Amino acid sequence: MKKNILIIVSNANSIGPNNRRTGTFLSEVAHPYAEFEKAGYQVDFASLSGGVPYLDALNLADDPDNLRFLTGTGWADMQQAKQLEKVDVKAYDAIFIPGGLAPMVDMPNAPALKQVIADTYERGAVVGAVCHGPVSMLNVKLKDGSFLVNGKNIAAFTTEEEDNYARADVPFDLQEALTSQGAIFHAAAPWSANSIADGNLVTGQNPASAKGVGEKIIAILENAKA
Repeated sequence: MKKNILIIVSNANSIGPNNRRTGTFLSEVAHPYAEFEKAGYQVDFASLSGGVPYLDALNLADDPDNLRFLTGTGWADMQQAKQLEKVDVKAYDAIFIPGGLAPMVDMPNAPALKQVIADTYERGAVVGAVCHGPVSMLNVKLKDGSFLVNGKNIAAFTTEEEDNYARADVPFDLQEALTSQGAIFHAAAPWSANSIADGNLVTGQNPASAKGVGEKIIAILENAKA
């Protein structure tokens, strides 16, 4: 049976005191999208406000998967993203939240998103995110009152990477925030591929990790068929 994936994206287009332009980082959505397409999955998009989302890192458009996303159905579908609160998320086998700096703006405290993530995780569907995308998992509480990330193996954009990328723009340090809620944080060398699955929770460290997150989500879903 064809699997259904919901990619949830930020609607932010600037961040920080200097209004740094931002959006969803191109390869962090395009690379997993390419893997989902190859697997024959149905991929839909939702955004927090329902407005047209933004893309960052368009300078990477010469990458084959990025170019295919931009010129094929991916970007066209992303521009038609539905408002998350109007989506029946129970119809999806997995949700995936790509990064870019944008999620640091509107995803740390977004009640509808937090509820969707908690509900998706607790019904046994897959929750995935990459780079700054795991900020969506902050402040998510399960039915027992515990934080979702507590005791979970997590990868996300690291303190070391942020120090050399957007320290002046982000409102807080993502690695520190996840660790403060009990995450077992796994940091690889800066900008190297690092993705990790802990049960039905899949996370990745940076843009180089996006393909691996997509592959791990697919592996979980395919093994669930057995």
